[in-house]
Amino acid sequence: MDKKKLVLLVGALVVALGTAFLARSMFAGASAPQTVAAEAPAVTGPKVLVANRALPVGTIITPDAFSFQPWPEELVEKAYFLEDNTDGNALLGTVVRNEITAGQPVTQGSLVKPGDRGFLAAALGPGMRAVTVPVSERTSVGGFVFPGDRIDLVLTQAVKGKDGPDLKASETIIRNLRVLATGQRVSSQDEEGNQVVIKFNTVTVEVTPKLAEKIAVAQTIGVISLSLRSIADNEAELERAIAAGEINVPESDDPEAEEKFIQSIVKRPMDTDPTFVTGGDVSRFQRTSVPSQKSAAPAQIPAVPAPKPQPKVRVARGKNVTAVPVGGK
Repeated sequence: MDKKKLVLLVGALVVALGTAFLARSMFAGASAPQTVAAEAPAVTGPKVLVANRALPVGTIITPDAFSFQPWPEELVEKAYFLEDNTDGNALLGTVVRNEITAGQPVTQGSLVKPGDRGFLAAALGPGMRAVTVPVSERTSVGGFVFPGDRIDLVLTQAVKGKDGPDLKASETIIRNLRVLATGQRVSSQDEEGNQVVIKFNTVTVEVTPKLAEKIAVAQTIGVISLSLRSIADNEAELERAIAAGEINVPESDDPEAEEKFIQSIVKRPMDTDPTFVTGGDVSRFQRTSVPSQKSAAPAQIPAVPAPKPQPKVRVARGKNVTAVPVGGK
């Protein structure tokens, strides 16, 4: 290689190394910027009543539905419930009239109190009806049924007939009904917020218009008893209904819409796939079949033969034509 070219190559390497060293020295002294998260300012305003979860229309207020939280003073409105002048226990048993989202302040106009006009109508879901069922302490789970619980209705009857003794039978006619009120109470707490058991002789439940007709007829057939449902039964009922093909879950990429659909199915009353027990299932001395309903046929009255028509002759006298029976004048 030519000495001149070699000298130029070595000089270029020296210049490159010097430039790199200077650049490294310059950037090494500069420290990387530090990002400091700004602390959210603490809210120091008055405490207002805020929904802990989504409260759809018709929700009966329970102690876990709301809590008092600090709220910016400049955003507080007159319709809010303030902790200083609000008794939370007095709101238990009220019903949501307008939908409230989670974290939203509860306004005075969004709740309806027992005794207010339209209270029961506000507790009903769209398209639902309220039906009152007469009960006793024996048929109402000893009084341990409270507003908001889910129950089944059991019809007990005696089927009479001419073939031996009556058939004793009980049948679950409707499942998963929401209790709106027991007696004239819509809250299971007393004035101090304590859970109380009271005696009542009626229970008001939420049903569809068709089930309202069914319950009205059932009350004329026999005795209606209440069967209290477990909270876990709703999920099992949903799985059973899907497996039986009674409902079809639509395919959707929106988890919120799918959850809303499932909740609407879980909360609906059902009268399909009824179960029953007869007296023979309880005791060997009771019958298991429906007694004969046939009665003796009524005596047949012989039919009287209709008289035979008498022959007639048409007689014309000028322009007048008359029909004269044969043998007549």
